[in-house]
Amino acid sequence: MKAMKRSTLATLINATLFSAVAGTSFSSLAAEEAAKKSNQLEVIQVTARKRVENAQEVPVAVSALQGDNLDAYSSAGMDIRFLNAKIPSLSIESSFGRSFPRFYVRGLGNTDFDLNASQPVSLVVDEVVQENAILKGFPVFDVERVEVLRGPQGTLFGRNTPAGLVKFDSVKPSQEFDGYGSVSYGSRGAVDTSGAVGGALTDRLSARVSLLWQDKDDYIDNQAPGFEAKDEQGGYTEKAARVQFLYEGDDFTALLNYHTRDLDGSPIAFRANVIKTGTNDLVDNFENDVVFQDAASRSTQQVESEGASLKLEWELKNHTITSISAWESAEIYSRADIDGGYGAAFIDDGNFQGPGIIPFASESADGIPDHDQLTQELRLSSNFDGDLNYQVGVFYFDEELTIENYSYNTFSSPAGELDGFVRQQQDTTAWAVFGSVDYTFTEKLKVTAGLRYSDDDKDFVANRTLSPIGGGALLVERDVSDDHVSWDLSANYKVNDDVNWYGRVANSFRAPSLQGRILFGDDVTTAESETVTSYETGIKSDVLDGQGRINATVFYYTMDDQQLTAVGGGANFNRLVNADKTTGYGFEIDSQWVLSDEFNATFNLSYNKTEIKDNDLAVAVCAQCTVTDPINASGLAVLDGNSLPHAPEWISNFTLRYTKELADGNFFASGDLSYRSKINMFLYESVEFEGKELIETGLRTGYTWSEGDYEYEVAAFVRNLFDEQQVIGAVDFNNNTGIVNEERYVGAEFKVRFF
Repeated sequence: MKAMKRSTLATLINATLFSAVAGTSFSSLAAEEAAKKSNQLEVIQVTARKRVENAQEVPVAVSALQGDNLDAYSSAGMDIRFLNAKIPSLSIESSFGRSFPRFYVRGLGNTDFDLNASQPVSLVVDEVVQENAILKGFPVFDVERVEVLRGPQGTLFGRNTPAGLVKFDSVKPSQEFDGYGSVSYGSRGAVDTSGAVGGALTDRLSARVSLLWQDKDDYIDNQAPGFEAKDEQGGYTEKAARVQFLYEGDDFTALLNYHTRDLDGSPIAFRANVIKTGTNDLVDNFENDVVFQDAASRSTQQVESEGASLKLEWELKNHTITSISAWESAEIYSRADIDGGYGAAFIDDGNFQGPGIIPFASESADGIPDHDQLTQELRLSSNFDGDLNYQVGVFYFDEELTIENYSYNTFSSPAGELDGFVRQQQDTTAWAVFGSVDYTFTEKLKVTAGLRYSDDDKDFVANRTLSPIGGGALLVERDVSDDHVSWDLSANYKVNDDVNWYGRVANSFRAPSLQGRILFGDDVTTAESETVTSYETGIKSDVLDGQGRINATVFYYTMDDQQLTAVGGGANFNRLVNADKTTGYGFEIDSQWVLSDEFNATFNLSYNKTEIKDNDLAVAVCAQCTVTDPINASGLAVLDGNSLPHAPEWISNFTLRYTKELADGNFFASGDLSYRSKINMFLYESVEFEGKELIETGLRTGYTWSEGDYEYEVAAFVRNLFDEQQVIGAVDFNNNTGIVNEERYVGAEFKVRFF
């Protein structure tokens, strides 16, 4: 019966959208007249299938973010989490702060906070996969376009993409001299500076240098008794650079990319018992710039990363050969007061603790002292004039990863004496062969089929030399491997000059995973491969003589053996489990509008319904919260029927921009509003750990003018206009520790572009 209801829902939504859009027909005369208008929507070019295509003609649910909206969202010196709820079905969160972002697409993601965690949403930057979670936190600057590909992308992009793909493309060098410089100042003394310059070095060689510097002073006071200190957390200094060289021959191009990052700051602020018991409200006396921690003075987060890639491309008579060789490396050390409070219930008479009940203190650190990722892709793409075209390729991935886990004793040693240490070593090797073929049956119908064989192997060793719970030394070795054939089949049908219908079915997988953070237990857990099969269909349409664009998709997927992470519950570590089956269905609407010569707008909406289907799957629950799931005889919460964690059913985003000629320049004002419905923070459901709906509003206004080869802009902006503050993440193994979203940010910016 449930399956029948889901099918009916999908059919009704698709039929409604198809009839509403396809029923609008435009003559060739109207199209010619529309082409003459200066305020039409621009054609968005994407590389969702590893070649440049019109986004409206790609049989994939893809959204692109660029230009003014990208600039507005990334104001306030935000890290990559600024994309949260800005694109249909995409959400991003982190328990580390400016590093280790976790991506969720159509409800599928991974809450795992361990440094070898894999995610079902892949991040690709300048055509290179960023596998380790620390690589995914690289700052966003001098970026041309962000693309989000929803649904399995396992044929062309391969590794760990059963949910989708987030893709960043930097601005590339060219023979034209251009660049920009930007500086902004905002709340809490934050400074955000970035700039780039590029142009020709010779008639064949061009270069581009892009730089970023962000700084914010510590502003969070510590008011724990005996540990009082002003301005002890919350600050950071972020530096990053990208240098590119492009050689363009007659039939050969070479692009060299080097990038580096250095972050020195504080981890995200953990706040003990910040959630009011029996509710999901913040406590009445909550203050954003205050914590009560006995280990706040030692909190730190340091990240260094660098990488290089070389893209070589040969244009033959009817083919293109592309080679992409890349190396990435990252280091991190992050130490924090995880319990978010001071003291503990068993110290002295039990009165020295707070805020609220602190069963035990928890100060820990995680680090990556050594990491290297090597990737190589080689592909051959045809450029025939006929009905048939294809691309084939091979891919190789090799990663060596060392992780160190630390635990500190704050009971007998106020300085935090080391009482636990584990070193993990994980070596991953993966390779794949893939191919995709396009065939144009008629002028209106084009079909694409893809196939990929993947082989993945992990060798893992965890070596514990010191345990905070008296477990003693322990050495554990594990090896996991699997292979899989991923595939997809899609069709694109041109209803008329303005409307395209597409359908797609795709299958992909995520390779087996391991977790060995054995500071507080002896178990190294593994998860088998998860596989997903997804069905979707949609309409991509340009309406109102090119002044409107509506793209709509409905989808349904089933995932077998989904890899899930039982975070915390009883101790400060993760356990991997496989759910028998998970289902998801929903729809997405992505639209853009030219309302007049002065007003432009976008509106996006997505609905995602996820459900775990496993009668026997049960996990440990929180220490102090109110669990609403059934509890089995072992005291574990039964998960059958629950939605996935951090999977909001509704995501919506609206933007409006006004531009008006004024004197010798242009005045502009823009606003955006994003909405994310409630979420479960963990696999089990509880009153305290149900995240509330989150609405955030941004405004930006300013003036632009030109003088010769220079274009200037001054602007004022605010993010989170109404200062919506609520819990967006939590720690459940000790007390009701919460993580709160960013407060209101007000700033001003000056920017100059030169040509």
